[in-house]
Amino acid sequence: MRQRTKRREGMVVSAKMNKTVVVQVERLVEHRLYGKRLKQRTRLMAHDEQAQCHEGDRVLIIESRPLSKLKRWRVSRVLQQAAR
Repeated sequence: MRQRTKRREGMVVSAKMNKTVVVQVERLVEHRLYGKRLKQRTRLMAHDEQAQCHEGDRVLIIESRPLSKLKRWRVSRVLQQAAR
C-alpha cells in the first residue's frame, strides 16, 4: 500500500539557484515542561521546474524522490505571490 505524500506550506526565502528554491516552513511545538508554544523553522530545498517562484511567495511543496544531495521536495503550486 502506498503511503500518503508529505505536504508542507512555506515561504520562499531564496530563489537565486537554477530550478531550485529554498522554502522556510514554520511549525508550532509545545515545550515539554512549560507548555509554551514555540515557533520552529525548517529550511527545505525544493525543485521548481518552471522557475515560477520568487522570494516572498507562499508555496505548497510535496515530498518526492531524491533529486540531488539536498533536494527531496518539489513545488506543487504557488498559493500567494509576493508584492513585486
